[in-house]
Amino acid sequence: MGHTMEPPSTPSDVRVVALGGGTGLSTLLRGLKRYTSSITAIVTVTDDGGSSGRLRAEMGVLPPGDIRNCLVALADAEPLMKQLFDYRFNGQGPLAGHNFGNLFIAAMSEITGDFELAVKESSRVLLVRGEVLPATLDDCVLGAVLEDGREALGQTALGNSACKIDRVFLRPPAPRPLPEALHAIGDADAIVLGPGSLYTSVTPNLLVDGVAGAIAASSAVKIYVCNVMTERGETQGYTAQDHLAAIFDHVGPDLVDWIIVNDAPISDGMVRKYSLEGAEPVRWDRQVLESMGVRVAEAPVASQTDLVRHDPGAIASEVIALALQERELQAHRLACEYGP
Repeated sequence: MGHTMEPPSTPSDVRVVALGGGTGLSTLLRGLKRYTSSITAIVTVTDDGGSSGRLRAEMGVLPPGDIRNCLVALADAEPLMKQLFDYRFNGQGPLAGHNFGNLFIAAMSEITGDFELAVKESSRVLLVRGEVLPATLDDCVLGAVLEDGREALGQTALGNSACKIDRVFLRPPAPRPLPEALHAIGDADAIVLGPGSLYTSVTPNLLVDGVAGAIAASSAVKIYVCNVMTERGETQGYTAQDHLAAIFDHVGPDLVDWIIVNDAPISDGMVRKYSLEGAEPVRWDRQVLESMGVRVAEAPVASQTDLVRHDPGAIASEVIALALQERELQAHRLACEYGP
């Protein structure tokens, strides 16, 4: 079992900081808002594909897509407003493929002259529960050194790489963090890495100057949510311990106390479907993971519809339970040290 206590049936005061990008982070946030409103999402801003990439190239704004996903995930606005922010234009014209929420954030950024303020104003429009912060306001490009020694530049190029990734980097290196992000990390009860693409969603946040150090110094319980399935190219053939080793190789071992792995069986049909794309369920070895200095929470956290994804409620439940367990242990240690 991954934890010894159930999450609360009513909202708690657990302060959670979640770092990532893509669909993984927004999935986690949708579940977390059932349990707490003290949520800070720190979102990668290296996307260069789709609507976000076009706005980045044409308007010079930071890519808004992952941030929009997180805003909508935490929104308490009317369903129609959330639907509007997620709406993607059809047709053949210049708006085709653009997402309304992306355009809204880009327009707000031009009006205010400040991307961070644009995100905050968008949060107000959507009645967001918690806070969504870009990992950095600096315009930076994600790159990778591939296993054959070549370099690839751009998040899209990395995601499509047929060659395995050796390590990733940001250019320019060590972009500046948001002070609010570092403050939230310092105040957190739980810090969550993932779920999401290892090299293009999770790791880029950790390469922002000061972020990994702030996480290492925090007294929060630090949780890595491992992906349920591998990804073609990016993590093809990776085990959970390979995912963890990659994080450690980039930023050191002090960023993870717990790893959550999915132990719900994946259907034969899904396994066949994913194998055609060069992907498979992520396997793990508890003994190897524990030898790497982390505790292992095995839990049925996968959802299977047309795709295999994390279930928002199940993964959030695990995170909150681990945070409450750690809080109880710390209170017990203090009581033993100082007396009642």
